Amino acid sequence: MKREPQMFQPSQPTHQPTSALSGRESRSHTPPARLRPWTPSSRAPPLTPAPPTLPRLPLPHCLGPPRVSLPPPRAGPAPASAPRPLLLLWAAAAGPGAGQEVQTENVTVAEGGVAEITCRLHQYDGSIVVIQNPARQTLFFNGTRALKDERFQLEEFSPRRVRIRLSDARLEDEGGYFCQLYTEDTHHQIATLTVLVAPENPVVEVREQAVEGGEVELSCLVPRSRPAAVLRWYRDRKELKGVSSSQENGKVWSVASTVRFRVDRKDDGGIVICEAQNQALPSGHSKQTQYVLDVQYSPTARIHASQAVVREGDTLVLTCAVTGNPRPNQIRWNRGNESLPERAEAVGETLTLPGLVSADNGTYTCEASNKHGHARALYVLVVYDPGAVVEAQTSVPYAIVGGILALLVFLIICVLVGMVWCSVRQKGSYLTHEASGLDEQGEAREAFLNGSDGHKRKEEFFI
Repeated sequence: MKREPQMFQPSQPTHQPTSALSGRESRSHTPPARLRPWTPSSRAPPLTPAPPTLPRLPLPHCLGPPRVSLPPPRAGPAPASAPRPLLLLWAAAAGPGAGQEVQTENVTVAEGGVAEITCRLHQYDGSIVVIQNPARQTLFFNGTRALKDERFQLEEFSPRRVRIRLSDARLEDEGGYFCQLYTEDTHHQIATLTVLVAPENPVVEVREQAVEGGEVELSCLVPRSRPAAVLRWYRDRKELKGVSSSQENGKVWSVASTVRFRVDRKDDGGIVICEAQNQALPSGHSKQTQYVLDVQYSPTARIHASQAVVREGDTLVLTCAVTGNPRPNQIRWNRGNESLPERAEAVGETLTLPGLVSADNGTYTCEASNKHGHARALYVLVVYDPGAVVEAQTSVPYAIVGGILALLVFLIICVLVGMVWCSVRQKGSYLTHEASGLDEQGEAREAFLNGSDGHKRKEEFFI
């Protein structure tokens, strides 16, 4: 007995259901053209039978008509025009799906970024294409939006590919997206979406207050990243070795790092950088936080005078330059074992002495302190009378001129001595060469003296 195929029941059928044709009648009929698949925009969907043997995934009930079985065939001969519609449906069921395939690619996106999910179709013949999210909710049904999430947009729907665009990607969007092609053999592929989380700016804190000569410990925290961020420390463009730890919190990681080093007063105000990196950031980019070192140390003090030489009637202003961390907030002025002059005005770091007289002479001190130490500076005040100051000032240029003249005379004497020495040395060298020449020319000379009458005598003379 032949099994009846299953097919969609349209809302307004245009043909009466008929019984299946016998094998002899089917072979004698000419196969019709392939039917156009049903889409939600069509008014009357075609009758598409389900495969009689292979199981298939059901269509979403909210988007497609339910499948029902055909009623049993009526008794009696079938009309002459009845076999043709069923023959067309059976040919459409046997033809579509042969060789059709769907392919997907995995996608990685940073949180808040844009991801594109693509389903590539091969030998597509117009069958139904459904795209579902990881929760198996239908996003698009044959190009029609099914889920009201405006972050998903259909960018392309063609016989070659279906491409959707996801904006503002979130961690909950991560998972497998199903691309389903409904034919006689249902094809589906899964595109896995991976969402990365870029680290935020690290939070740098100090464990204890840094003090001169001691150690400081800094901690750097990145509370949220995926994958776990890599933390590095830098100081004066040199990397410091830190100790890192990480903890998984759901889908994200919390990463912390600590570093310790010794500090001095010169390190106060220095910059230490904590840098965080992971694959969610563009290549060569990182998140950094700069920490300014706060190193506490004992104070120092130094007194600066408004003028070098003071005379009676002048006004002298003394300034006490104080350093320290924390900075001393109180400075005390004293004059040895005596009290300050009544005319003196001490305001913070400055001491003003108007209308100086010889009685103001003495040793003035400024003192400053903080919780790390004490500092003291001295200044000896000598008030000159106007005449002494003038003589001292006018004698300075003469001393400078005398020194310059003495230096010139010394240089001239050195030059003369050098010239005489060179002359004597050159003359001695000339006399030595002349004597040497005479020795070389003093060779033996021979003289032949001729005698008379055949008596000949040879004599040698050496000159």
